[in-house]
Amino acid sequence: MPVSRSFRETVVDRAKRDPDFRAALIEEALQTMIEGEFEAAKTMLGDCIKAIIGFENLSHETHISTKSLIRMVGPKGNPTANHLIAIIATLQKRAGVMAHVRVEAPTEPELELV
Repeated sequence: MPVSRSFRETVVDRAKRDPDFRAALIEEALQTMIEGEFEAAKTMLGDCIKAIIGFENLSHETHISTKSLIRMVGPKGNPTANHLIAIIATLQKRAGVMAHVRVEAPTEPELELV
């Protein structure tokens, strides 16, 4: 049986050619982070980095070493807020998008009588 491409490779390749998909990747990573799923968000940020700028170029733009960047988005990574902001700002700049946070009051769940 032929070896198929990994899901991650497919995502990265699509993001390289589709600006709307790049924007959606960044949005999903940020939304996941806000929702408290930090481990998943780090993985998504890593995919965004690979697809949009690459770790080497990100290192040059953020003045954070490539090794540190790779570790930050890895399973044991624990990036500081300053580094996360630098990463996100650079990804947004390169992808040509800007994230905005909107706060909404929670809605009351509808009760269903059975």
